[in-house]
Amino acid sequence: MTNKSLHTFHIPVMGLAYTIDSPIRVAKYGISSVISIADDELIEKMRAFYSEKFDVPYQEITQKIHDYRAERITSYLNLVDKIVNEKFESFKNELSESKLALESYIAMLPNKSDVKKGLQNILHEGIVFKENIRNFLDNHLNPGDIDVNIMTKLDKDNFIKIEQLPVEFNDAHAALRGFANSNLTSSVVLSAGMNPRLFSYFENFDAFFPDSSSKLKKKIILKVSDFRSAMIQGNFLAKKGLWVSEYRIESGLNCGGHAFATDGFLLGPILQEFKDKKDQLIDSAHGLMIKALMQKGKPIPTTPLELKITVQGGVGTAEEHDFLLEYYNLDSVGWGTPFLLVPEATSVDKETRELLIKAKENDLYLSNISPLGVPFNTLRGTSNEMFKQKRIENNQAGSSCPKRFLALSKEFGAEGICTSSKKYQDAKLNELNEIKNTLSVSTFEKIKFSITEKACLCVGLANASYLENDIMIKGQSQGVVICPGPNMAYFDKEVSLSEMVQHIYGNANVMTDTDRPNLFVKELKMYIDYLKNEISGATADLTAGQVKKWNAFKNNILDGIAYYENLLATTSYFENLKKDIYKQLLCYKKAINEIRIPVLTIEFTH
Repeated sequence: MTNKSLHTFHIPVMGLAYTIDSPIRVAKYGISSVISIADDELIEKMRAFYSEKFDVPYQEITQKIHDYRAERITSYLNLVDKIVNEKFESFKNELSESKLALESYIAMLPNKSDVKKGLQNILHEGIVFKENIRNFLDNHLNPGDIDVNIMTKLDKDNFIKIEQLPVEFNDAHAALRGFANSNLTSSVVLSAGMNPRLFSYFENFDAFFPDSSSKLKKKIILKVSDFRSAMIQGNFLAKKGLWVSEYRIESGLNCGGHAFATDGFLLGPILQEFKDKKDQLIDSAHGLMIKALMQKGKPIPTTPLELKITVQGGVGTAEEHDFLLEYYNLDSVGWGTPFLLVPEATSVDKETRELLIKAKENDLYLSNISPLGVPFNTLRGTSNEMFKQKRIENNQAGSSCPKRFLALSKEFGAEGICTSSKKYQDAKLNELNEIKNTLSVSTFEKIKFSITEKACLCVGLANASYLENDIMIKGQSQGVVICPGPNMAYFDKEVSLSEMVQHIYGNANVMTDTDRPNLFVKELKMYIDYLKNEISGATADLTAGQVKKWNAFKNNILDGIAYYENLLATTSYFENLKKDIYKQLLCYKKAINEIRIPVLTIEFTH
């Protein structure tokens, strides 16, 4: 039996540290979660921490070891796997020994779950309790998946002194090798778009190809923001004999972390397209995969492999959860941001969690602090913001850049440099000072701010785990960067894992804010704000391409609003919210129609 019959939600990757050990915390309950494998230094520290905690022999993997990055990742994932399996076995023992433990576990299962019904029946019968329960648990329970995430763009070239290492030592390549060589039977989630070199590197590992019984030991999940990109990436991999087992659709803006906005395509219409064209996705990839497997002389599945469609981004109520699953035939819904307030599930230090609890809508914003140059969801008032500001005031802007995972700018040489580093910011501020006299004060300050606002995400997104577990932090004080989605504004207290899971399934409510907008409405508002900002932030030298893009963006939003109006008229969901949603759609339709897109004036010379 698969995990699908246990839980209908998963915990997506969050930051570098926030889900670094989530499987150790939640997998025994059948809950799947995703570990970021970008930061091998954090991973090695966590391996040392958990080896000591669970009395497992530990030998440090230092940077002197030839393939240290991949080795660290493999060793940590193997340790997590071992701990999860041990915790799962002892959890089953506890459930078969204690009626109380069993009752609280049953309360956490989805109401429609066969496992829940089976366990309730055994409880009511009460005969040969221990043996019956143990047999049932062994046959029906699995631990949650220990999945991993690789941001495809974080694939920095690496050097020894000035000699560039072969491509397989690039950051994402080494991370993939670390996962491929681990004992896990799980999935790698690829986010941030296509990296053809990395996608091709999958061919080096048999675990990603179907075996003689059409099983995949390791699976590929693609995080996508629309159907077209799913089709392109899925077919690219299929031509190499590789199957995408899941498309994880994420809202372009209503999500945590980096926000990859679509061209005004809204989540509802995107999900509709996946629902309508799922067979197209399967047939297209299956045909291409078969051809490739024949050429490679590998086993060929007679029927297409399983393909799941899941969604994440801004979901906050049981009704939204059920609606997404049932209306769009989805396999699971990702709940990320709310779990930052569940100490049993995520790794967050006390101070940052307090800040999250107090956060209101205005405290959560789309920033430009990421060195990747992609809008980044963040929170006002973090310790990282404070340290960064102090350095700017002392004319010491920038980070010492100890980890260099984001040293991707080639502006000052082939080795790459991070735009949040002191070295980079010093160089850019010097350039700016040279032209200071030619600029107005406001222009000068605006450019200066755009240079110095970049934050050291490598350290900031990892520090929460060190602080939570009392692990020493070396080097320059960076504090904590946290990247919740806008949904955090509506959750305002620390909750237990059981309470949060029961909230998801509609058996409890952890939300005190009754004024929360529906997830589709919230995303719509964000897209309108995004378009306004794009237009107001444009420079004088507009191009025809920009104007064309904005017009398409506006039309896509209007199409999305029409889709939602039609959807509301035909669904029985959201009955007591329909009036409000209609009103909000009307209001946003007016707002989008009022946005004036600049017209290019063509000058004729006589």
